[in-house]
Amino acid sequence: MSYDQRFGRVGGDMADEAVQLTLALSGGTDSDARELDLLTAQLRQRLLELDVTSVNAVRSDEIPAGAKPVDPITIGALLVTLTPAVLQAVVSLVETWSAHRRVGNVKLTIDGDSIEFDADPVLRQRAVELFLEKHAER
Repeated sequence: MSYDQRFGRVGGDMADEAVQLTLALSGGTDSDARELDLLTAQLRQRLLELDVTSVNAVRSDEIPAGAKPVDPITIGALLVTLTPAVLQAVVSLVETWSAHRRVGNVKLTIDGDSIEFDADPVLRQRAVELFLEKHAER
């Protein structure tokens, strides 16, 4: 008898169901929008090397009054579609990548639950463990 049959899962393994992770970067104290855009593009390329479904720029729903409506994106924000099975690899990559870049803060969000990489390393490690515990084994 399979695990799914024993525990009443129907319709396949939940670990195969895609989830969306929003990733938001903020620049360091001396960085500008251009640098943040470049960092975001670099991180997107690294994420695409993993077994994720997709990595896309987050589009802004609101255009400020007087602005020209030219495919607005939110600089520093990515929407990553992935399975819970690769979440740990994504979080590890982002944590390591951000530690070696001029990034002020990185915020990861799934289903309204967020974690930020700007805290004390010990507290951050525990927060990462709790985040993965909650979202990696769906």
